[in-house]
Amino acid sequence: MRIVYGVHGYGRGHATRALAVLPHLARRHQILVLAGGDAHAAIAPDFPVMRIPTLGFAYGRRSGKRSNLRTFRRNFPAALDLLLNGPVFGMVRGAIADFAPDAVICDAETWTCHAAASLKIPRISFDHIGMMAYCRPRIEWRDQLEARFDTLCYQLLMPEPERVIVSSFYPLEPSRRGVRVIGTLARRAVREAVPTTGKHLLVYFNQGHHQFRPSILRALEGVGCPVHVYGTPRRGRHGALSFLPPSNLPFLEDLAACRAVISTAGNQLMGEAAFLGKPMLVMPERCVEQRLNAAAVERLGIGIRTTPSRFSAELVRRFLDGSGRYLTNLKEHKRDGLPEALSALEQFLGELAVGHTKCDDRAEPGRAAPIGPKARLPEHGGIVAEERSLAS
Repeated sequence: MRIVYGVHGYGRGHATRALAVLPHLARRHQILVLAGGDAHAAIAPDFPVMRIPTLGFAYGRRSGKRSNLRTFRRNFPAALDLLLNGPVFGMVRGAIADFAPDAVICDAETWTCHAAASLKIPRISFDHIGMMAYCRPRIEWRDQLEARFDTLCYQLLMPEPERVIVSSFYPLEPSRRGVRVIGTLARRAVREAVPTTGKHLLVYFNQGHHQFRPSILRALEGVGCPVHVYGTPRRGRHGALSFLPPSNLPFLEDLAACRAVISTAGNQLMGEAAFLGKPMLVMPERCVEQRLNAAAVERLGIGIRTTPSRFSAELVRRFLDGSGRYLTNLKEHKRDGLPEALSALEQFLGELAVGHTKCDDRAEPGRAAPIGPKARLPEHGGIVAEERSLAS
């Protein structure tokens, strides 16, 4: 089959999920990967990938927190482009039409999903955020209203697909047929890693230039052990702290060797940390999905959650003192989602291929070659130059 795989560009979690399944899919199918932002940077070293725009969060200048109003203002022109089938939408649609796929896989990537829907190409949604639209998660009462709003935004950005795969490190109940819940996908390097218990803590922020506050720096300085920090613009040594650049294999090797993980509450990193048996102290971003992930960490007994304002050296030391209990629970909840994902993808691809006829306004099969890593669509309107995106 010919498959288009659209990957959302916010953080590296979406790309991590794609990198787990792409080697297996590429052995059986012809793949065109579309991605922007952090996802493009993560995938390009291993697979040809066409750069596309992404929508973007905006943050308060002083608070460092996500601003819904600034996010709306920044992305309004791009949203109009999607709604009115503007030039960027047309370029993405044209690239997909030229490739003439039999199916499209969308990891929270809105341009790919909308373009495929307009071309009447069967779509498989494959991400974690879909659990809010297609599962029944445990939502705390104070998050109910915001969860409904976030679900509506997700459904507007991701028109309902024919099949849904939800990847999650904690159990979820599907809300309708055609939805498959699987464990978090561990990449080959993670699956082959031999976990050890080192002395250092691994700290990761997906938008560290906003999230890594001076108070967090001071707290980490007082922990009393080496700390490896990823996701910030800083580099080099600062006392016991080492600020390291984004990477694939070096990061995974560091993750496998660390004592514990301190991070935002992205599903993919937390799933890989759980796979490697690493206790987690999580500070969710200002969104319901990450708060659900953080609540699951405590519910499963594999770590604790906090907020940036409550983060302190004393809290980290208490967290490390309880690591024995977390390690025991991690062994009980370890789950390998890769075989489940590959089984679900092949089943859904087979189901969607039956009776599907290519549309007349797409190219003949074989006309388009996969586009290399330098291929790019121009940025437009309110699409952020750094290519940060709306979903996590």
